Amino acid sequence: MNGIPKDLQQHWAVIRPMLTILDEREYTQAVERLNSLLDEVGANENHPLYGLLDTLGTVMHAYEQEHYPMPECRGGEILHFLMEEHGLTASDLPEIGPEQTVSAILQGYQELEVDQIRDLAARFNVSPAVFI
Repeated sequence: MNGIPKDLQQHWAVIRPMLTILDEREYTQAVERLNSLLDEVGANENHPLYGLLDTLGTVMHAYEQEHYPMPECRGGEILHFLMEEHGLTASDLPEIGPEQTVSAILQGYQELEVDQIRDLAARFNVSPAVFI
């Protein structure tokens, strides 16, 4: 059986450090490497290094999921964060409704509706998925 080429060990010894992230130091190096690849490759799927860029991104995503998981947040919590970031009050969001509606959403007594999510996504220039 001819499963693994003999020279694979040699090649893997060279490539492994680029595709393995075990700690913060290696993660920082991967970020730098990814940025360099992005500068070189961009979105050109025909570039010879595009597969490396894509694979490194996948490896980094797996590391981030394990070490930096995103907390589960309700739409109202995201709205509260964005309001703080932009220095807004409940009265600054008439597209959501009266202040009482905004307050109810922020306190978790009321969920955001589809049209409110659409309006907020446009206002803050984010994906509607942020509020779901």
